[in-house]
Amino acid sequence: MNNFVYNYADTKLLLSDTFEALSKFKFESVDMIFADPPYFLSNGGFSNSGGKVVSVNKGDWDKIESLEEKYLFNRRWLSLCRNILTKNGTLWVSGSLHNIYSVGMALEQEGYKILNNITWQKTNPAPNLSKRYFTHSTETILWARKNEKNAKHYYNYELMKEINGNRQMKDVWTGALTSQSEKVMGKHPTQKPEYLLERIILASTKKNDVILDPFVGSGTTCVVAKKLGRKSIGIDNNIEYLEIAKRRLENIVI
Repeated sequence: MNNFVYNYADTKLLLSDTFEALSKFKFESVDMIFADPPYFLSNGGFSNSGGKVVSVNKGDWDKIESLEEKYLFNRRWLSLCRNILTKNGTLWVSGSLHNIYSVGMALEQEGYKILNNITWQKTNPAPNLSKRYFTHSTETILWARKNEKNAKHYYNYELMKEINGNRQMKDVWTGALTSQSEKVMGKHPTQKPEYLLERIILASTKKNDVILDPFVGSGTTCVVAKKLGRKSIGIDNNIEYLEIAKRRLENIVI
């Protein structure tokens, strides 16, 4: 792996095809994986952005020809990820109704054990322009482990309880879409807010753990991991997005 866009201390950004890169990782070398794979909703339709009608097409990376192709795509990357997770490692996958059911089936068939089905409720979703459906205001985040015998995944129960006002944290998380302050280095069409990754990383990793994001985009996973003292590796095949991630990492003040 020598196509590094950013390789400093404990943070690496790799320009590569995800499947090719994952196949070269050492067996059981990663403690946690967060993945925000393509939702495959670039179908020529329209959406709302800042009160304006915009195309939902995000690029060729977000297009798929059939349901079977989508499913095989998900099984392939999930299989590779399972090989590189440590025995007690866990994986988080974010998605919408367009892909999350395919991901859920693939997780089970690849031998993972799904631990939680997190509902991320957005406080400021884009309105539904057609007025023919309920407003899409949620995404799902699946949390799973390898399901190895005697595996004990890490969950920082006490910290999550403390964050939640000394009450057990539930599987519905509420918050706003990514703020403009997190996009000053450049925009990505599906960029996740930092607070979301912060909770995920604090809940399921310890300091100096290795975190992987196989579809890292503009780098939120690596940015938050660096702030929290974790090691991280981000993979993407789009140099423009990785350059955004690089600028974000270089401008972190800790």
